[in-house]
Amino acid sequence: MSDEPKPSDLTPRPPGLTFPTDFPIKIMGRRVDGFAQAMVEVVQAHAADFDPSTLEMRTSKDGNYLSVTATIRATSREQLDDLYRELTSHPMTKVVL
Repeated sequence: MSDEPKPSDLTPRPPGLTFPTDFPIKIMGRRVDGFAQAMVEVVQAHAADFDPSTLEMRTSKDGNYLSVTATIRATSREQLDDLYRELTSHPMTKVVL
């Protein structure tokens, strides 16, 4: 048996997140009245210092969907997990990246 490292041991692993960090969250849903505001409210419930004026919005090519990107100052993995859970379970949300 050899003490040489296996090739899988030599593959660098991506570094984990270090907190605090700026973290963008992209949320997509139908382009309906109140979508962006509803997403801001969810984000602010988990990141009280989020500034809604920094929200980036893009409409889909056909105009049926809206994507909003909120960049928050994430302080922990738990905070991100809780935010993702609430966003993905929101009835107006289609996709969260």
